[in-house]
Amino acid sequence: MSLGFGLLSGQTAPGDPRPWEQIYEETIDLAARCDALGYDSVWTTEHHFVDDGYMPSLLVLSAAIAERTTSVTIGTGVLLAPLYHPLRLAEDSATVQLISKGRLVLGLGLGWSEIEFEAMGADMRRRGRAMDEILQILPLAWGGDPFTWQGDVYQFPEVGVRPTPGERIPMIIGGTADAAVRRAARYADGFFSNAPADRFVHQVEVATEELEKAGRDPAGFTWIYYSVLFPTNDVDEALEHVWHQRWKYSDMNASAVRKGPLGVAPSLDDETAALMREISITGPSELIVERLNEIKDRVGVPVQLVARSQFATLPYSRQVEIVDRLAEEVEPFLRN
Repeated sequence: MSLGFGLLSGQTAPGDPRPWEQIYEETIDLAARCDALGYDSVWTTEHHFVDDGYMPSLLVLSAAIAERTTSVTIGTGVLLAPLYHPLRLAEDSATVQLISKGRLVLGLGLGWSEIEFEAMGADMRRRGRAMDEILQILPLAWGGDPFTWQGDVYQFPEVGVRPTPGERIPMIIGGTADAAVRRAARYADGFFSNAPADRFVHQVEVATEELEKAGRDPAGFTWIYYSVLFPTNDVDEALEHVWHQRWKYSDMNASAVRKGPLGVAPSLDDETAALMREISITGPSELIVERLNEIKDRVGVPVQLVARSQFATLPYSRQVEIVDRLAEEVEPFLRN
């Protein structure tokens, strides 16, 4: 199979009666179902202090998924690296790599929420420099030999990080700006993109230029493209779920200090519905296949596809239906 599934977020929704324990149990069950169906990968996603419980602990969940699965790759899409001390991040990711027997892909991103940085004691103004250093520190930490680091952001004495991962942990970068693409080309193994097709083509061009400048072979660089996919014959109903997923990002900072009931998305008007159609691939499975193949053909490099198809406002039975339909009606018809 050449399709991944995500982004597993562990969110609840207004009116959802399920306790957190059940939501996490079903999230892990969904990952196990993807494994049984032969999906290439499952992906988690991180934010903090959101009133609907948007997942804050990706490596903890990754370890739990590893114990319930046998072959699926487990990716973080993405872990907000500047919020973590790099040595702790190295230890935790090495542990997950050992538990999963080599199935972790560490996807890293900068983050954008000021309240997350302030509450976690991280400096948002230095997040780019922090990321550059983290991407250099992690491979040294996983190498097993004691080392020291004296950078602009991080400094620590000579230490050896143990245990060491039995297999190398691939690192990918997620983001939208050219700076993120260039950073990935300099320090990482690939890029995790959800840009529109024209922008995605541009990202490939930028990375190829930077890879060649750094003396790296572009053929060894991994491209992972994720898009909101919702196979359905009722597009109007599906767009309501896509809208809630999208709207919640604009509500995150406010929700960090909200008491009482969860925030509710405004009604979906015609203009917003048109935007939801643009940012998602929603409709019959044949349409999804056509759109994804068009993207792959345009880019001109091998691309791994990920369906961003978990929606907090859907009951678990509907989530299972989406996982099954993508596996049966979409993946078999994607061009290599």
